[in-house]
Amino acid sequence: MKIVVIGGSGLIGKKLVNNLRELGHNVVAASPSLGINSVTGEGLGEAISGAEVVVDVSNAPSWEDQAVLDFFETSTRNLLEAEAAAGVKHHVALSVVGTDGLLESGYFRAKMAQEEMIKASKVPYTIVRATQFFEFVESIAQFSTEGQTVRMPSAFIQPIVSDDVAAALADYAVEAPVNSIVDLAGPERMGLDELVRRFLVAKKDTRQLITDENSRYYGVLLNQHSLVPLGEARITTTRFEDWLKRTSN
Repeated sequence: MKIVVIGGSGLIGKKLVNNLRELGHNVVAASPSLGINSVTGEGLGEAISGAEVVVDVSNAPSWEDQAVLDFFETSTRNLLEAEAAAGVKHHVALSVVGTDGLLESGYFRAKMAQEEMIKASKVPYTIVRATQFFEFVESIAQFSTEGQTVRMPSAFIQPIVSDDVAAALADYAVEAPVNSIVDLAGPERMGLDELVRRFLVAKKDTRQLITDENSRYYGVLLNQHSLVPLGEARITTTRFEDWLKRTSN
């Protein structure tokens, strides 16, 4: 079948495009760099024409509150309108586990707006909320660094590798829409402080990690379960330690 991947040149998008092509599908990788822009509408109608499934793994170029909201609202509106006109049968969107509890952040308010637009549309959908990626641990640490000190709360996190996210999205894309939210998480639950400490040790990073329950996660004060699934979730298999060994060699 024809499947369009919005954000097809990004971390998840590239892997997802390859996975779906290996399954024999006709896949269109869509991104501004490839001449298909979901915000301006450039090339969008042609790309989506004849598609049965659209998977949106795009991300905003700016996390400034208004900019990120404008991006997700405009992009999602344009996508859903084009999909409705083309008779697309399934809209799959990548979101974040715990989004509705992280609304102190403008980014998560924008993701919530995206989810609500998808739910209100007439296009059948699956919203896949994933936990934080292994590949983002370095930027999480950097955001909370002052000098040689990294401050992190002990709130639980259940991180996932991007390869497993892309594999799960490929499955959801070819399955029937669930018209609901599904959670996706890695196999290990640990404290955010422990996760970052393990990363720093593996990378021989000399910064000192201090557990600080008042430290904020991208501006959000976390409770113990803000970043992990609270109910049923699809659990993947790649462990953080195995990924660290693979990427530290």
